[in-house]
Amino acid sequence: MPARILVVDDEPPIVDVLVYNLKRANYDVDVAYDGQAALDQARRHPPDLVILDLMLPRVDGLDVCRALRRERDVPIIMLTARDSEVDRVVGLELGADDYVVKPFSVRELMARVKNVLRRAAPSAPASDGTSGAVRVGHLAVDPARYEAAWAGTPLELTTLEFELLHTLVRHAGQVLSREQLLEQVWGYDYFGDTRAVDAAIKRLRASLRAALAAAGAGDIDTIATVRGVGYKLVVE
Repeated sequence: MPARILVVDDEPPIVDVLVYNLKRANYDVDVAYDGQAALDQARRHPPDLVILDLMLPRVDGLDVCRALRRERDVPIIMLTARDSEVDRVVGLELGADDYVVKPFSVRELMARVKNVLRRAAPSAPASDGTSGAVRVGHLAVDPARYEAAWAGTPLELTTLEFELLHTLVRHAGQVLSREQLLEQVWGYDYFGDTRAVDAAIKRLRASLRAALAAAGAGDIDTIATVRGVGYKLVVE
């Protein structure tokens, strides 16, 4: 069954280009031209991915992103203007999975759509029949079930946050550069733009702190920042 993609933009020429290319790639496509219509459409026909412009009438893209994140874990690719640096960072911190700057390359956007959908797809069991579950200290991650827990307390994570945690757990104690995380989690290079990594790490840290507090472990930072290099998981 083809993935359903919701395109949200108030510029008809951009919508037409996106719809044409997405349908050529055999995706089902819904369209909304303003933020309120986007929320209505997403509730009627839940999409597998949302391509979301931030500058929208009625309800702006940041509020749409915030509302979608409250309701369900749907991957979001933001479309941003070249000079909307603040909105871009805020959107990532709200939970957007990726962003593309206007004017954009259709080929690049289609590659990102493919990678985001791949990341959101359920993982297959390992070739030996196991789930590929990994445990480091009190932290357990099961990619086949998309479940993670700290000392038995489940972690509420988005798909992107889960993939990031799984990568860090598999390399526990090893420093991974932002470029390595981009390649392993996002599936391609941002050509030196690493803000998506930093924003995802920030969200993941918040989720881990909440779970540790619920488990009575106190305020422990399990992800260390190695200045000038990257991040590593530090779990006793």
